[in-house]
Amino acid sequence: VQLQASGGGLVQAGASLNLSCTASGDSITNYAMAWFRQIPGKRRELVGHIKWGGSGTYYEDFVKGRFTISRDTAKNTMDLQMNSLKPEDTATYYCAAKRDYGGAYFYASDFETWGQGTLVTVSS
Repeated sequence: VQLQASGGGLVQAGASLNLSCTASGDSITNYAMAWFRQIPGKRRELVGHIKWGGSGTYYEDFVKGRFTISRDTAKNTMDLQMNSLKPEDTATYYCAAKRDYGGAYFYASDFETWGQGTLVTVSS
């Protein structure tokens, strides 16, 4: 599978933004998927994941209640809806996939395939 992330941009604090990850080459139904983010000089951190089959989602505390991960199997996409954005959400956001049928994964090293990243900048 190949992944391409899109939708980043510059927004003001409190605004919303939707990121999309488009998959090609295989169906996302075969994968557990996740969103990570990274600030220069820091390690890539998990934002949240959606399990294979779309059966469950997980969010890190710093985005819980503000961000929502969803997927559209017909379009072969995964979205990250980001609401109430804060300046500390500024980062490059990456989508990732792991071919799997039921596990939950939390670390960047767990994932086999990555999109190219899309930059989100939140101004105060």
